[in-house]
Amino acid sequence: MRTAYGRWKILSRPKKRLGNILLERSPKINSALIILAVLILSSPAVAQSWEEYSYPDYAFSVDFPAKPLVENKTHQVAVNRSVPARVYSVRQNSSELKVTIADLANTGLDETSVIDYAIKTQSAGGEVTFNIPQRIDSVYGRSVGIRRGDGSRSMIGVFDYHGRLYQVEAKALPGRSDAAAETLRFHQSLAFTDGGSNRSEDTIRAYRQACPDTIGPPAGFDDPRCPGNARK
Repeated sequence: MRTAYGRWKILSRPKKRLGNILLERSPKINSALIILAVLILSSPAVAQSWEEYSYPDYAFSVDFPAKPLVENKTHQVAVNRSVPARVYSVRQNSSELKVTIADLANTGLDETSVIDYAIKTQSAGGEVTFNIPQRIDSVYGRSVGIRRGDGSRSMIGVFDYHGRLYQVEAKALPGRSDAAAETLRFHQSLAFTDGGSNRSEDTIRAYRQACPDTIGPPAGFDDPRCPGNARK
């Protein structure tokens, strides 16, 4: 069982460790998602036909409920700046699931700018329900929840790693009871498979020193488990 930071627990599948996601202790977090996180593996509808898809060329794996469509596109990573991207996607009656890998080489863009722009564009026209640090093993990024006026909800993870933007988007379409469980499973299934990190040992050590009582390294100085959110 993987522990989500705070009071909640998320079940992990025995064959694969799920990425860490932080859930703020805040009224903004939909409590239904917490319940679904616990029940996610016991739901036959969610468990049916899901498979892990691995992409060694891009050093990641992710679970899809069907074989994804793979496309070469462009992706906007800054104002008036688009780059080549690889997109893996599955659309179902209840959800839209997508991973975008965008090439940041030679853009000169720093991690903060890339991630902030991704969050800004993805949340345009919607309400951000949470924006918290996320750590998948030793790769650090952000996790964002978005609620839109049409009743749809999205969970988005963004990471700047190995000169690429990794963006996982899980959108639960309105009016489907199984949508939230599917999107949560997809969002949590992203894994980086090369054992690398986008933080130095000194930075990870500083995270630990700021949050000495956490189980495993915290996801950043603004990890909700850190005393007073130890921003620096």
